[in-house]
Amino acid sequence: MSVFTPVTPEQLSAWLKHYRLGTLVEMQGIAAGIENTNYFVTTSGGRYVLTLFEKLTAVELPFYLGLMSHLAQQGIPSPAPATDREGRLFSELNDKPAALMSRLPGEALAEPAPAHCAEVGSMLAGIHLAGQSYPGRLANPRGPRWWREAANGVSPFLDARGAALLRSELEFQARYRCEDLPRGPIHADLFRDNVLFDGSRIGGVIDFYFAGIDCLLFDVAVTLNDWCVHAGGEIDAPRARALLAAYHARRPFTQTERDDWPVLLRSAALRFWLSRLYDFYLPRPGELVHAHDPEHFRRILRLRIDHAGDAPWV
Repeated sequence: MSVFTPVTPEQLSAWLKHYRLGTLVEMQGIAAGIENTNYFVTTSGGRYVLTLFEKLTAVELPFYLGLMSHLAQQGIPSPAPATDREGRLFSELNDKPAALMSRLPGEALAEPAPAHCAEVGSMLAGIHLAGQSYPGRLANPRGPRWWREAANGVSPFLDARGAALLRSELEFQARYRCEDLPRGPIHADLFRDNVLFDGSRIGGVIDFYFAGIDCLLFDVAVTLNDWCVHAGGEIDAPRARALLAAYHARRPFTQTERDDWPVLLRSAALRFWLSRLYDFYLPRPGELVHAHDPEHFRRILRLRIDHAGDAPWV
């Protein structure tokens, strides 16, 4: 959510004339994330988030915006895309597809407690259940095919140990297809900064732009690897058990999911190690760009490999 494509107040005011949302009062660039350009926007009619899509195309966007709209209609606190005077969910602004979303209440948590993790686990199960009736289809854009492509790009920057770890994990993951696991739309990036807590309850789940169809358990692993870890990457058992139990209470895990849990924890760590390596070594130019340290997820992957049998379960 960095600012790659600057927008002036004059440009935004002209664009807003296509909506029935009032006139521009204030706008502010959001200096977080690394994929899209985002601004907080206040109009005379309310508060919104403006997103200019730096990579996603007009062909891909209907899946993401449609999913958010569908989830919001199902009671999930997802951003609801506004429609313009012609009924469109997005249109062009400064040569980029752009959309205006409802701004949800709450703030991200830096240090969640088990109770927060339970709320996240329950919410994630709710997203998965609501997503089952969504008709859109788009494969996870950061799935195994992307892993291999990204690995080719970042391998020259790794030392011998890092390169060996990457090769061996890609070979390991290639042996597991996970075709028997329950599938559906997943968030795929439900980190702490993408959940807004309004008091003790979740007020918003944001940033669905890595969503796609994949194993639901992969989404659980991605979430646990961020919400339920210590600074060094080790799993915090009380938080992990709280998240998994709350999820299981709404969508019970299958036996196959139980069997494949260590594999999915590793694949979730691999995916984010690769994406952070790619963003760190092959960044795009832009303003307010924030790239995360890839070393954190290298440690997590190593821990998930070395302590596969220690992962908590319900």
